[in-house]
Amino acid sequence: MELKKILYVEDEPDISQIAKLALESVGGFEVAIAVNGRQALEMVRDFRPQLILLDVMMPEMDGPTALARLQSMDDLADIPVVFMTAKVQAEEVSRYQALGAADVIAKPFDPMALSEQVRQIWRAWHSG
Repeated sequence: MELKKILYVEDEPDISQIAKLALESVGGFEVAIAVNGRQALEMVRDFRPQLILLDVMMPEMDGPTALARLQSMDDLADIPVVFMTAKVQAEEVSRYQALGAADVIAKPFDPMALSEQVRQIWRAWHSG
């Protein structure tokens, strides 16, 4: 199955616009933006993303809380979630994966490489 639709959840408008532009123009993905975990949960049923890129630290509802809420919804629990964070030490990455994250992408990210990183995670998720 080919990855086409991504929900990007990020509270910094500059970062989300760079990511959206990179994912759409370089990767050819359809990308929707949410500004926090609460908005992501409101959008996810209508937009039906195949993958969610989720910032860890956000106001109102952070990434780990949003992931836990998604996992509690039977029809959404199988959507792979990738955390995006500056905190990528091994212990943090292990903790995020223990929470159920498919993977972690380091911030700041390379806009030109982001689409390929996402595709690699998608392929690994579906081959595992």
